[in-house]
Amino acid sequence: MLKGIPSILSPELLKVLMEMGHGDEIILADGNFPAASHTNRLLRCDGHGVPELLEAILSLYPLDTYSEQPVALMAVVPGDQVETPIWGVYEELIGKHAPPAIEYVERFAFYERAKKAYAIVATSEKALYANIILKKGVISN
Repeated sequence: MLKGIPSILSPELLKVLMEMGHGDEIILADGNFPAASHTNRLLRCDGHGVPELLEAILSLYPLDTYSEQPVALMAVVPGDQVETPIWGVYEELIGKHAPPAIEYVERFAFYERAKKAYAIVATSEKALYANIILKKGVISN
């Protein structure tokens, strides 16, 4: 254990966050996302939901201020009658660290973007459309 590091962040996840550079993306995937088939760098966070991981990661991880939308969510498929209350939770958590400038990405475009991400974190999140992409920024000081 270390002081100031949220205990939900595993050593493996901390290593990946440290390895990532400016512009690299990480995905926090819900339990339905095909994470294993979309990445070569899969981190398991079974038993955890996306909001608590997002909160912990954002306490350490700078979002890209050079990008108009450093956060992306998987858009609801047209015609799907799904509510997405978790998006409001994300906006609140992101807003504590940066303006919540969020992009909504079509499902299959999201999958293609996932294949290029630095890593995917597979969670046990049960909310639908709970997948989120975070683009890493820089620390200026």
